[in-house]
Amino acid sequence: MDQILAIRTFVRVAEAGSFAKAADSMNLPRSSVSKLVQDLEAHLGTKLVERTTRSVTMTTEGVTYHERALRLLADLDDMDGTVAGARSTPKGKLRVDIGSVLANEILIPALADFQLQYPDIDLMLGVSDRSADLIGEGIDCVIRGGALPDSSMMARKLCELDYVLCAAPGYLNGREPPVHPDDVQAHRVVSYFSASSGKRFPLRFQRADERIEYAPGSEGISVNESTAHLNALLAGLGIGQSFGFLARPHIERGSLVEFLPEWKPENHTLHLVYPADRFPNPRLRGFADWAARIFERVDARRATTPEIIHADG
Repeated sequence: MDQILAIRTFVRVAEAGSFAKAADSMNLPRSSVSKLVQDLEAHLGTKLVERTTRSVTMTTEGVTYHERALRLLADLDDMDGTVAGARSTPKGKLRVDIGSVLANEILIPALADFQLQYPDIDLMLGVSDRSADLIGEGIDCVIRGGALPDSSMMARKLCELDYVLCAAPGYLNGREPPVHPDDVQAHRVVSYFSASSGKRFPLRFQRADERIEYAPGSEGISVNESTAHLNALLAGLGIGQSFGFLARPHIERGSLVEFLPEWKPENHTLHLVYPADRFPNPRLRGFADWAARIFERVDARRATTPEIIHADG
């Protein structure tokens, strides 16, 4: 039995909750994944997982073994990466998922630089606004904003994005521009909605300690993707809050007008999120360092110090 492969397989099965998902993410036959876990259990003389027709759950012994296995694999990857990194550049497949507007506006235009620095990394870029299953889909990391996932993940803060309230000049024909957040209620709003719940996100305004929230009505238009939201604003469909890095070039050209610059909602924080047991993989480490530099360019705070945190804190 290849014990290290068996341990890696057990960890993947435990976190995916499925032999099938683990097999797909590891590019192994399902029968091989099952055999590796069985051999590991036989070697240890204890059952690590309970199998049903629909799911896999860890036993008490499995939970304890899983925690130790994560530390072991992280140390092993660190040891291998340190030695390999001293004599070669990172190479191999790296799967990264990212939202469409961040991919098209920030990441992809800079990828030529990444290829120059890491020519041997086979980057697979998943571009989607859906919520990705890192373990089940074999994804090395995702770049996402908002609330962080559970504490089995780690996260590196990349930047903060600010918002601007804006609309196309054509939309304002015959309408009074807002001079206070309460005035937004008289306007047609282009808003975001959750693809999973259908709920519209409110517009938020903050000035010092004063906070105001406005829930858009049903007379406007809602989208769930940032590029579509910007295009709706440019088309004169209403007023809305867009990311500053997206809207400002259009504001400078006069195709959008900004309102209430003194009333800013809290910034939208972006993180690079990855499973705890996969860092510091040399490929992931290289990509994370590179991405931190790229996203610093759009950081509303112009921060220069990267931050590593646990995803639950």
